[in-house]
Amino acid sequence: MSYQPSSPAKPTAAFVGASWAVLFLGVLSFATGLWNATMTVSEKGFYGAVLLLGLFAAVSLQKSVRDRAEGLPVSALYLGLSWSVVGIATVMLAVGLWNSDMARSEKGFYGLAFAMTMFAAVAVQKNVRDMLQHRAPSHAAPAPAVAPTIVAR
Repeated sequence: MSYQPSSPAKPTAAFVGASWAVLFLGVLSFATGLWNATMTVSEKGFYGAVLLLGLFAAVSLQKSVRDRAEGLPVSALYLGLSWSVVGIATVMLAVGLWNSDMARSEKGFYGLAFAMTMFAAVAVQKNVRDMLQHRAPSHAAPAPAVAPTIVAR
C-alpha cells in the first residue's frame, strides 16, 4: 500500500495575491536600486545575476523538497545541488555587499530585497503547486482495460 498525501487546502486569494505582490515588489525594488546605483555596469550585472540565480534555486529547492515529501522521486544529487545553489547565491550576495563601497543602508536594502524576493518566490511556487493539486482529481480513474484481440489465421 503506497502512501498518498492528502490534498493540501486551496490557498486563499489573499495569500496568493500577497505572495505575487511581494515577489513583484521585491524584484522591482532590487532592480530599481540597481538602476539608480552609482556602480559600474558589471557590478549591476553581478547583483542582477545573483538575484536571478537565487530565485531559480529557491523555486527549484522548494519543488524538490515538496516532491520528496509527496513521495515523488528526487535524486539526492539534485536536491543537494538545489540547497548548494541557494547557499552559493546567498554567499555571493553577502560577499559582494561586504566588499562594496556602498553605504550600510544601501547594503541592507539589497540584502532585505534579496531575502524578501527569495521568500516570495518560494511562497508563489507553493501556491501554484497547491492550486494545481487542488484542481486535480483526488484519485484519477484507472485507465480502461483493453481486451486483447484475437486474430484468426
